[in-house]
This record gives sequence, structure tokens and C-alpha cells, in this order.
Amino acid sequence: MSPAARTAFFACLLALAACAGSRDGALSTEPAVRTMVADRLIFGRSIPDDGLVSEEQWEAFLEDVVTPRFPEGLTVWRAEGQWTDPQGTLVEEPVMVIEIVHPASARADSAMAAIAGEYRRRFRQDAVLRVTTDARVHLFE
Repeated sequence: MSPAARTAFFACLLALAACAGSRDGALSTEPAVRTMVADRLIFGRSIPDDGLVSEEQWEAFLEDVVTPRFPEGLTVWRAEGQWTDPQGTLVEEPVMVIEIVHPASARADSAMAAIAGEYRRRFRQDAVLRVTTDARVHLFE
């Protein structure tokens, strides 16, 4: 291959590589993908023999226990749940769900355990459910 042909060939390869990141040939402006962990904690709101965790109690728990451990951010939503308790009884109750996306670390695992433990202690709960999944994260700014 002549030097001119080789130069043209490499120029074409560079042009193709520049277009490979997007469907329309423009340079991609999508954010980088990061691998993280998505943790979901599910908290039952029924307090044995004492009604429900109130909005005020929930807000105080979120402010005092959860947010200091994950100040970078989290998502909270209300839902309806059911589970079979240790006595074999089907329990239906309103629940609060927190989802936190974070880097995998021993610190995060410890924080999740502390949050669940404090909720169980504070509101006399049998359990708090934690669901952990791998997450591919894009932050569009």
C-alpha cells in the first residue's frame, strides 16, 4: 500500500471511529456509564399494638438516620405491601420504600444495616427488606 493510500485508509478509520458513538454521525453527548449498586429498603409502617408510623415519625427517621448516611441523594416512595411474618400470618400494610444508588463498599453495607437496625428498634419491626442490584448509571446534567 502506498503512503498516500495508507494515509487515506487511516483517515477513513478515524472518521468512522468518531461517528461510531452516535446514530446520526454526530459526536455523542451522552454521559459516561458508571457501574454502581442500587439498594432498595422496604419499611413496614404498622407498629405492633400501636397503629402506624406517622408522617412526622417517618420524616424524623429519614432526616436523623438515613440522610446523614447517604447525603448524596436517595428516592422515597409510598406503597402497599404484604409479607408473611415469623408467626406465619399474612400481614398487609402500608410501606415506605427508599432507593439509594451508590458505589459498592463496606461503608455502604454497614450504613444499610444500621438504617435497618434503627428502624426495627425504633418502631418494633420484625424485619426490614433490603434488595440489592447492580446498576448502570447515567447522570444527565
